[in-house]
Amino acid sequence: MSIQDAAAEIKDDFSFLEDWEDRYAHIIDLGKSLAPLAPEEMNDDTKVRGCASQVWLISETSATTPGGLSFRGASDAILVSGLIALLLSLFTDRTPDEILAFDADAFFAEIGVDQALSPQRSNGFKSMLERIRNDAADAAALNV
Repeated sequence: MSIQDAAAEIKDDFSFLEDWEDRYAHIIDLGKSLAPLAPEEMNDDTKVRGCASQVWLISETSATTPGGLSFRGASDAILVSGLIALLLSLFTDRTPDEILAFDADAFFAEIGVDQALSPQRSNGFKSMLERIRNDAADAAALNV
């Protein structure tokens, strides 16, 4: 599945949700599906700066996509866990070039996520997205 296919699925899921209360509930449910990180994985190296909540993201080599990256993450806030799950569903098992070429800002604006978040949550969401992009850029630089 391509990143565009994953985005289309997310967009379809959101289109069936009538209001933001339903969308928040859906995002929270997504967060409940995250596999927990081991305590030792939640450290300063994996911590995402710029988030009001505690957020940790780990990037690894994908086991299923040649040259791809896989992401895992966790948060101490349930809504933020859902936002992490949303990001992971888009970016896990994608190549660095796919990640860097995808206009995530436009996508999240299109489905209304950016408008539904408080300024503080929005800044944290952007920090998580920036971390994923930076990890993809670092991986791309290694494969040049």
